[in-house]
Amino acid sequence: MGITAVWVSPPFENVTSVDSDAGTSYHGYWARDFKDPNPFFGDAAAFEGLIDAAHDNGIKVVIDFVPNHTSPSTADGELEDGVLYDDDAYVASYSDDPNGYFHHNGGTDYSSYEDQIYRNLYDLADFDQQEAYVDRYLKDAVKQWLDAGIDGIRVDAVAHMPPKWQKTLMDVIYDRRPVFTFGEWFLGADEYNRRYYDFSNDSGMSLLDFRFGQEIRQVLRDFTDDWYGFWDVLRETADEHDQVVDQVPFIDNHDMARFTVEGGETVNTDMALAVLLTSRGTPTVYYGTEQYLTGGADPENRKPMPAFDTSTTAYEVLSKLAPLRQSNPALAYGGTRQRWLNGDVFVYEREFGDNVALVAINRSREWYEITDLYTSLPPGSYADVLDGVLDGFGTTVNGDGSIDAFSFGPQTVCVWEHAGNTSEPALGRVGPTMGRTGHTVTISGEGFGDVAGTVTFGSTEAEVVSWTDARIEATVPPLAGGYYDVTVVDADGAQSDAFEGFEVLTAEQVSVRFVVDNAETAIGENVYLAGNVHELGEWDAARAVGPFFNQVVHEYLTWYYDVNVPAGTSIEFKFVKIDGDGTVTWESGSDRQYTTPSDSTGEYVGDWRT
Repeated sequence: MGITAVWVSPPFENVTSVDSDAGTSYHGYWARDFKDPNPFFGDAAAFEGLIDAAHDNGIKVVIDFVPNHTSPSTADGELEDGVLYDDDAYVASYSDDPNGYFHHNGGTDYSSYEDQIYRNLYDLADFDQQEAYVDRYLKDAVKQWLDAGIDGIRVDAVAHMPPKWQKTLMDVIYDRRPVFTFGEWFLGADEYNRRYYDFSNDSGMSLLDFRFGQEIRQVLRDFTDDWYGFWDVLRETADEHDQVVDQVPFIDNHDMARFTVEGGETVNTDMALAVLLTSRGTPTVYYGTEQYLTGGADPENRKPMPAFDTSTTAYEVLSKLAPLRQSNPALAYGGTRQRWLNGDVFVYEREFGDNVALVAINRSREWYEITDLYTSLPPGSYADVLDGVLDGFGTTVNGDGSIDAFSFGPQTVCVWEHAGNTSEPALGRVGPTMGRTGHTVTISGEGFGDVAGTVTFGSTEAEVVSWTDARIEATVPPLAGGYYDVTVVDADGAQSDAFEGFEVLTAEQVSVRFVVDNAETAIGENVYLAGNVHELGEWDAARAVGPFFNQVVHEYLTWYYDVNVPAGTSIEFKFVKIDGDGTVTWESGSDRQYTTPSDSTGEYVGDWRT
């Protein structure tokens, strides 16, 4: 099928009890011990065997990591009370928690961001990541799985954990091994959340692309929206994400009903897969989608496949388009341009350097006359990459870039492509987008040349670890904390466009809870933190950290926020108030001083200075 990575269930040990209402932890999301493998999957040697076998076949392994919670603590007591073990040694349970390893603030009602972070998700025993033991335990566990050779991590429930603590987790991951990491922040259909994009751009990890996933379901599964709405989402996400090609789009997954509807037309799934595999981002395909597996809510959407048929149309679509993403950089890195649009027909183009892919889809049962269609494809004739599997056909591009008018049939998809030979450096992706001095960063694209040139962060040259025409590895040079443009200059002196805003962290990161008492505010005014290090905005109120919370762990007039700061560092800071109009009120008095912990977490408490 052209698959280059597999994302597997959480591989660590789960509770084994059965609950008459909640069932069992067959899904892997009810952890008991984050450091031991799930015995129902096999032992550590079996896991390493999986990685070796995948790597031998050119496939990467991505694990699911679940640092938000352990397992349910149910009133009927049929499960294991959210129990936690550390490498087979008992630590605590939700009702036996003398050290406060879990939050005990009740269940979230989703009324605020603070509420969903510091209260329990359903009845799951919710970790207090700010507690020093929990912080170290989760980070030690993820390092153990990284050392086993994994190539990527999907982080569960990122909307339910402190965002800046998660930034310290990413610092640990990238310091150990800079693997591709993406989080799950669930969004419903038509749901926009500013914090979703802020997290994507600040945390150091990408996100499952729920904006894309929900919209493509509306357009090609539920038919509650059309291609105009889809185009709006593509433009929105391209504008809001700092690096949209790192987001992970999908058409279905384990948290929603299957894309294929029982008794429905499978061609809708075929068309959705074609769009998924030719769109921006790093696409993921849920197991069984290529078999037209159906099912509603969990557990029906997670049922076993009865068989594996390589002759389905969906399988053919995957096997033709997934490899195209490897051979044509336009699909991996290109922007998206709308070429022809109405409610039923969408013609879009992806272009990167001298590489172009043009995709046309008609979702309806109607015929449409397509006129005035232009493309960046060079003049010439082009076959349908799908070989007519979805009734597509070839086309001819004229010298002026136009395509002659044609009749476009029902439920048809055409893919035409040109793989060029970009002669100057074109920068497609930088990953990770955050790191410390000495961390390894991969720069992907085309036209870098076979002879090493230079990579710069700002005006500082980086050490080049490896260099090919399409991939460079370099180390972050000695720099102060801040944001830097990354550029590539080839051996002939040609320079790429810049990747803007690579974040260099000041030093190793730890999480500190800052608490300020007696901070009275007016309506629309919130408390923030500003200080003398990059992580605190370097005294720039526009980059102050916050807004602080004041409802769950502490209540107004007390405000609090968990903040990533450089470890073992003497920092200076002040609390500030900022209202809805941007008016800033600094607290009075001298700058506050605090030496951050050298490892794990800390807390600072002070009174607002009037």
